[in-house]
Amino acid sequence: MAEGPTVAGFEMAAYDCAIVQLEGWGGAMAQFEAELQRTLGGPLPNETGETARHDSRLVVRVAPRRFWLLCDGPPPVIDVDPELGCALPLGEGRVGLRLSGGGLKYVLERCVPVDWETLDEGRALHTGLHRVPVLLLRRSAFECDIIAPRSFSKSLTEWIADVSAAGNFATTSNSPAADLE
Repeated sequence: MAEGPTVAGFEMAAYDCAIVQLEGWGGAMAQFEAELQRTLGGPLPNETGETARHDSRLVVRVAPRRFWLLCDGPPPVIDVDPELGCALPLGEGRVGLRLSGGGLKYVLERCVPVDWETLDEGRALHTGLHRVPVLLLRRSAFECDIIAPRSFSKSLTEWIADVSAAGNFATTSNSPAADLE
């Protein structure tokens, strides 16, 4: 993971993503999901935005018929019956940004249109950051990942760094202690 700017109360690091997009065809969705469940060895998320962890892999339902398989290591090769759906590697075109710290909420409020209070831990949603579509994954109260197009990663990293540098996290209500009250 490449380290990014660190400001008291906020940290950002970039990492390469190993992502496989899996999509089922409308008329074959039940069979596609059954096959995918067997292949991955566990249940799939039921609703858009839900996630399911399988060892070092996270399955995110990003649309009604589409899943993203996020992997800590190299992505697996998944053979999908073309009558049921398809698999497409997306990792080369994406970068992950891990944002963390007590200043996270402050930074997110200035970068993405998301209600952090109602986004449960382990949930994901597509949103925009500086007019760029991204996937935001809430990992915990003070940590999230933003999966962004690689071609915009430098611009987005600079944007987030500028916003975080403007924050005074030690004296705002966005400190970890204040959020726990």
